[in-house]
Amino acid sequence: MITMENVSKTYSNGVTALNDINIHIDRGEFVYLVGPSGAGKSSFIRLIYREAKPTKGKIIINGRELSKIKERHIPYLRRDIGVVFQDFKLLQKLTVYENVAFALEVIETSPKSIKRRVSEVLQLVGLEDKAKMIPSELSGGEQQRVAIARAIVNNPKVVIADEPTGNLDPDTSWGIMEVLEDINSKGTTIIMATHSKHIVNTIKRRVIAIEDGNIVRDQQRGDYGYEV
Repeated sequence: MITMENVSKTYSNGVTALNDINIHIDRGEFVYLVGPSGAGKSSFIRLIYREAKPTKGKIIINGRELSKIKERHIPYLRRDIGVVFQDFKLLQKLTVYENVAFALEVIETSPKSIKRRVSEVLQLVGLEDKAKMIPSELSGGEQQRVAIARAIVNNPKVVIADEPTGNLDPDTSWGIMEVLEDINSKGTTIIMATHSKHIVNTIKRRVIAIEDGNIVRDQQRGDYGYEV
């Protein structure tokens, strides 16, 4: 599903964010990406959805080598990858429904299909009664659920969640985890970068630990392993 072969990333300022990474993630896995701040987690994520390019090495997603994808075809790649950000990145002047529908409108989905699919995902994340509200009328947890709905509305094969519970209180964080687990149970691969030791140690899944740009641990059903 996702393979990195000898992948390194060095930025123009000379900082090496990732160093000779080799990893394979199977379809349907739930993987935590952990490590200290500045370890390379964000670069790892950005490489997967082609926000950044590796300095060397090969990245293959769903059978496609990213270095061989032309720039104009990157939006098609990203249809298979949903991204959930810590700061939500919602369009503040649009309603919940419109925020989620926008992801389908840009790929020219029919209005009938948009209505059906948006209703489905809002129900999945528990926001069917909030469809007409705008983000400022929602709690942080509700906004994150909108962001998740937007990320999965295209039925992506992979969802990348970058610190999805980072700005949320503990009770709300567990609600977000329930949504992500539900999505994963339906076959979607989840890669979740997190600093939450408690979540990782409670909901046991595969743990990939990065430190100073190197993978220092890759453990099935592991624990966090870092002080936070």
